Amino acid sequence: MRFVEDLDVKGKTVFVRVDFNVPLNDKGEIRDDTRIKASLPTIKYLLGKGARLVLASHFGRPKGKPDPKMSLKPVADRLRALLGQEVAFAPDCVGEEADRLKAGLKDGQALLLENVRFREGETKNDPQFSKQLAAGIDIFVNDAFGSSHRAHASVVGIADFVPACAAGYLMKLEVEYLRKAIHCPAKPYVAILGGAKSEDKIPVIENLLNKADMILIGGAMAYTFLKAEGCGVGKSLVEPDKLETARGILATAKEKMVEFILPLDHVLTTSIESGAVSKTTDSYPFPEDMMGVDIGPKTVARYSEIIYKARTIVWNGPLGVFETPAFAAGTVKIAEAVAASGAVSIIGGGDSIAAVAKAGVSHKITHISTGGGASLEYLAYETLPGIEALEKK
Repeated sequence: MRFVEDLDVKGKTVFVRVDFNVPLNDKGEIRDDTRIKASLPTIKYLLGKGARLVLASHFGRPKGKPDPKMSLKPVADRLRALLGQEVAFAPDCVGEEADRLKAGLKDGQALLLENVRFREGETKNDPQFSKQLAAGIDIFVNDAFGSSHRAHASVVGIADFVPACAAGYLMKLEVEYLRKAIHCPAKPYVAILGGAKSEDKIPVIENLLNKADMILIGGAMAYTFLKAEGCGVGKSLVEPDKLETARGILATAKEKMVEFILPLDHVLTTSIESGAVSKTTDSYPFPEDMMGVDIGPKTVARYSEIIYKARTIVWNGPLGVFETPAFAAGTVKIAEAVAASGAVSIIGGGDSIAAVAKAGVSHKITHISTGGGASLEYLAYETLPGIEALEKK
């Protein structure tokens, strides 16, 4: 896979796929521009080298039709302010006007296309739409790691219709950290996995069983594993169709001598909506009218002890119902432990990132991934469709 610095970009029209899918407030103003800032090194490098820059991103899920609420116009305004220069804005991502604006670019100038998901061809990875995106383009640069697990036209399809491809600095950074975590991690290697569903984590767990020394489980998916072990978990969220898979994972972990650790105690409630903690327990069965919503103090202590000894930590997913303050304590305490560990720490997933921010320790994390789903898929399969498209070219 080539990187931007490997190519001569002066005077070339360079299509850069970025991830500008930023959150907005009720007034339609950008609430957090982290994702825009994350691609600034690539954008500034290319502009500084005299490239003619065409930027493209998705925004929300407009389902193939224009929606003013999901326009990238606010992003164009913020990008102008961050770069300190004019950034043209195309009212569509393809078509006559977009092509005219692309052709009119001069060295060191930038153009932002309208939301690529305003066209059905984007999510379908339609070859004809990919060809339209590639019209007049000399080089395709993928700097949207957070979108690279999607085989979409602006991520994958366009690569077939341009002369040269490369990865941007953000993509390079993400891949380098994840490759180290997979292929040459410092030991002990601890993985922390949480979240509501085990389905998207199962391939990750199966791959980590060949690499990690310890896997710490939390969140609602812990109750599928506990149920698989025969524990009564009340009305906790359980995925009945994954019980047999969970038993297989537990057996494989034992066979491979990987410590697969489930919560020792639990914060229980009768209703998530009430936001009220009813009790903490370390025994089973749970009362039939109660559910687990966070890890308890014994689990925090045990997990923290393991984390402090780790040399590499990968974490994806909250260990409780993090969006409810009363059920966020366990996740925040684990964030503090990871930050204090001194290990190489890689965190992905919105709630995990929010936890380290809430704990005020983001600056102590080695690498915070811009793509929760993408980082999970990379950990599971050791590649992504967006990366394969660059490597194939």
